[in-house]
Amino acid sequence: MDVAHCNLDGNADAVEFCPHDSYHHVLAASTYTLQEGDRPSRAGSISLFNVDADLGRLDLFRRIETAGIFDIKWNPVGVSVSPLLAQADADGYLRIHGLECCSDEARAGFSLREITDEKISSAMCLCLDWNPSATSITAGLSDGSVSIASIVESQLETQELWKAHGFEVWAASFDTHQPQLVYTGSDDCKFTGWDLRDGPSKLAFQNTKVHTMGVCCIVKTPNDPNTVLTGSYDEYLRVWDVRSISRPVNETSICLGGGVWRIKYHPFVSGLVLTACMHNGFSVVKINGDKAEVIETYSKHESLAYGADWHREKSFREGKRNSTLVATCSFYDRLLRLWMPESVLQDSVL
Repeated sequence: MDVAHCNLDGNADAVEFCPHDSYHHVLAASTYTLQEGDRPSRAGSISLFNVDADLGRLDLFRRIETAGIFDIKWNPVGVSVSPLLAQADADGYLRIHGLECCSDEARAGFSLREITDEKISSAMCLCLDWNPSATSITAGLSDGSVSIASIVESQLETQELWKAHGFEVWAASFDTHQPQLVYTGSDDCKFTGWDLRDGPSKLAFQNTKVHTMGVCCIVKTPNDPNTVLTGSYDEYLRVWDVRSISRPVNETSICLGGGVWRIKYHPFVSGLVLTACMHNGFSVVKINGDKAEVIETYSKHESLAYGADWHREKSFREGKRNSTLVATCSFYDRLLRLWMPESVLQDSVL
């Protein structure tokens, strides 16, 4: 069911609901727009919205202009800091913005200010991920490098930078259960793991045979220390068993009909993921052991499906039914949509 929609000021590539308590109604959306010509530039923005799920409202309350953004992520919950939003941008920077409450009376009374930044490289920062304690960020770069930046006294500092792949690194992700491990994926079709305890340039593993096109995204399963998901331009979502970290096993895969650009686990329903599938819209996939099944698709966008996220509230009321709200965005049509999957009911959450 469609709930609300709006157009952004640039090509939309990421949406992220804030996962922190008291901020679940805040939705961030980012853009990347290439201005061609004699002096090409890459411009971007972050837009913050107040989402009222019950009323179906999507109200913009803050927009900041930036360099073109490839990725944004909120810091993980469970750490003793306020919400922080990190961005990876075309100028080669990681930047961190802090979400602050401006008024106790207005629900949308929040502002976003830049706290710190770090020039990682002259290459573009394409993706990022926080470690579980929100003390470090890994970033993948357009020249095939990967970096680790630490937050020291509210300042970002580059700790490691190494050549990890032969082409663009579109996926870099900490292992949430073993944060000394970082997974990376690239246009060179390689799915790679790095053990930071042994030095950043030492491989834990490298799989070169399974993905037939570039690796777009890598996600660790929140409640299962042994499972990792990957998405690829070859249109497959793959489930990996990483119990033997030196040789992960591809347990199962499912073709989603478009490049699997983004994967998001449902915050409450085990084994349920939302995927952005580039030329084939969005899919909700149920994973159970070695089986994966598409249970719903969404095709109301008319451009590349890039951004997707679940609302963190435990229910959205539609008449007498409860379900989970979803935000999605698409690139060239600059469209942001809120919708409610028909297949994901609160009964399955409880």
